[in-house]
Amino acid sequence: MAASQGLSIGALAARTGLAVSAIRYYESQGLIQPWRNAGGQRRFLRADIRRLSFVMIAQQFGFSLPEIRALLDQLPGNRAPTPDDWSKISISFRDRLDQRIDTLKRLRDNLDGCIGCGCLSLPKCKLYNPRDRAQSKGSGPRYLMGDRPE
Repeated sequence: MAASQGLSIGALAARTGLAVSAIRYYESQGLIQPWRNAGGQRRFLRADIRRLSFVMIAQQFGFSLPEIRALLDQLPGNRAPTPDDWSKISISFRDRLDQRIDTLKRLRDNLDGCIGCGCLSLPKCKLYNPRDRAQSKGSGPRYLMGDRPE
């Protein structure tokens, strides 16, 4: 197959290790944008291998598909991204990763104390939340996420 003809969905699946159905799903989410050849078959850029690899890695780090799409939307759609293009989105990606690392460290450090305590009833416990006071700070385990009780 000539490079100008693009990759078939089967070839892209074989190269990325993704199921064809997953590739179709990522397409429906706007993460990749194939075109159709004269026979109506999807064709993908070779650069879509990198895009899908990025999607898989970002998902493993806990990024949602809308977050990933927002990052990928910063890449050019009409050509293969250059190292400079990737570098531009890596700044935002790195910042978000650093935030997640900080959150994970806080969670790890707070859970160490909680696991050692085991009571869930002491006022200093990060999970203890009498009368659901943490609700005013938002959803989720607010104290583990870094919020402080009043």
